[in-house]
Amino acid sequence: MPMRTAPMLEPSLALQGALKELLTADPAVSALVAADSIRSGDVRPDKLPAILFSNGTVQMLGYGSGRQFHARVLMDLHIWALSDGPDHAKTIGFAIANALLEGPDDGEDFQFDEFDHVRTVWPRDPDPRFGHGVLSVEAVIRWSL
Repeated sequence: MPMRTAPMLEPSLALQGALKELLTADPAVSALVAADSIRSGDVRPDKLPAILFSNGTVQMLGYGSGRQFHARVLMDLHIWALSDGPDHAKTIGFAIANALLEGPDDGEDFQFDEFDHVRTVWPRDPDPRFGHGVLSVEAVIRWSL
């Protein structure tokens, strides 16, 4: 896999950056969601459609050989859409799921040892005009200091 230039700052930020690169570069996703609407956040945004990254959860897995460190990162990607409600959100979710099949590229300072799209749920928003989906991903990231 080609190496990206994003520096390793913190495991959940590394995953978020790699996912943003992957999704903004994917033609199917970028045709549905503007690049500036793929970002971190935790509330329904004003500008839709949007893909928001949760803060993530980091589980430190310990040390490896050569002063390498390992962490498991769990993160949710929230899809928000208006207009066609749940169907529009599901269309975006399917494009994201297809983009995630290969997983994100390694960074300059970190590698993905594992990457999985583990589940997708479609919670109902109280306002039927909005569609909402949550794609959960899990990655094991390795880096050296």
